[in-house]
Amino acid sequence: MPPNESPMRIDAHHHLWDLTVRDQPWTADLPVLRRSFSVDDLRPSLAAHSIDGTVLVQTICVKEETPEMLALAAREPAIRGVVGWVDLTAPDVAGELAGLRSLPGGELLVGIRHQVQEEPDPAFLRRADVRRGLGAIAEAGLVYDLVVRSHQLPAVVDTVRALPELAFVLDHAGKPVIAGLPAPDWLASIHDLAALENITVKLSGLTTEAPPGWTAQTLAPYADALFTSFGAERIMFGSDWPVCLLAGGYDAAITVTEALADQLSSDERRLIFGEVAASSYGLTR
Repeated sequence: MPPNESPMRIDAHHHLWDLTVRDQPWTADLPVLRRSFSVDDLRPSLAAHSIDGTVLVQTICVKEETPEMLALAAREPAIRGVVGWVDLTAPDVAGELAGLRSLPGGELLVGIRHQVQEEPDPAFLRRADVRRGLGAIAEAGLVYDLVVRSHQLPAVVDTVRALPELAFVLDHAGKPVIAGLPAPDWLASIHDLAALENITVKLSGLTTEAPPGWTAQTLAPYADALFTSFGAERIMFGSDWPVCLLAGGYDAAITVTEALADQLSSDERRLIFGEVAASSYGLTR
């Protein structure tokens, strides 16, 4: 690296929403989040922590949200990629994806996500219609983000193994229940996923899964499990802003992640704080 060239720092996971455009019903009992959040609200945190670019991730499963996010990304240089939403069970997922790519900002669509964590069917990811939708995402050359709860990880393992042609990203480390040492079932699933080459993981969202009064020591066993299983070359930082405001905010989310990664080499930290996100999502600007 030339002496005057700094590594790119990427926040691989954040959200934005405008309550005057669309309600976010899930925030009804969360007063800290019960307002609109814009890029202008996020910008001071990006500047304070030298974040060069971000990945904007879908929030609710409605068709209208993704075109809005793409249009915003088209005019906002800080947003390097968008993870949007399509109905995985739609009869023509390929056509839906092509339609999104034809929109303003469509070239910034890098992935798709669905709130699997809210699906009552524990076999949702194993369903044939869902697998067909995931296959269309693979054929489009996009990434699939997995937002699941820890009890859904066995189905995630089966799905990632069954679709080696699709690149997956596990959001929030699979949302482990953070209480003392990691649960054996979560550890086993993380180990099984790490053995598969087509998945990376986000070191994100752990602060909101932890009990009040958490510290870096609270989260360390979970981060260490990721470092040991996946290695820095398959881990990326995400703030999960503004959701992280429930547990200390942007400063706390990035500062604790930097503390957890302090044991790693400078090259490994560069991977986690930018290079893995850039390569996993194919960020081009």
